[in-house]
Amino acid sequence: MSDGERRATIDRETAETHVRVEVNLDGQGSTEIATGVGFYDHMLDAFARHGRFDLTVSCEGDLHIDAHHTMEDVALVVGAAFDEALGDRAGIVRMADATVPLDEALVQAVVDVSGRPYSAVALEFAGDRIGEAPSEMVAHVVQSFATAARITLHLTQLAGANDHHIAEAAMKALGRALDAATQADPRISGQVPSTKETLTS
Repeated sequence: MSDGERRATIDRETAETHVRVEVNLDGQGSTEIATGVGFYDHMLDAFARHGRFDLTVSCEGDLHIDAHHTMEDVALVVGAAFDEALGDRAGIVRMADATVPLDEALVQAVVDVSGRPYSAVALEFAGDRIGEAPSEMVAHVVQSFATAARITLHLTQLAGANDHHIAEAAMKALGRALDAATQADPRISGQVPSTKETLTS
């Protein structure tokens, strides 16, 4: 992270995937995403656009096996990039929530940019797949992101029947809640919003 800029670039290469992520937390929601899993690209695009994060993601993964490693590893690297870009987390609002509709679907995201990784995800899908993405991976992606970003996240489906709508509303809600939680609070400029006086250890 550069002084005064909340940006990060992370490369991660394993025998299963090669992932590169660039994030700017103070962006405009511009994206360039290529994971090889079309619906996952759509999820990440919705997350970044509605969170106003500039996000570039590229992944070469073992899609000849399935989408699991690609989706999981990208989520981990995006989360790690958020963690790095947040720095010491001083001066941020820290906690926020957003409830987002998409037609019949309604999903609420509540986040605490606390330095403590935890996630509770309650989403219900009717089918096994959404496009090329396994439905079960939506919750796993969100949980992996929360772990690597070191945030507390509660993501709850309040209504919904269409799997695409539920997943997309979830990513939009997460983006909106994170945007609000990571904003600077001018009342506590330079101060860490914690009685421990740290959100990183």
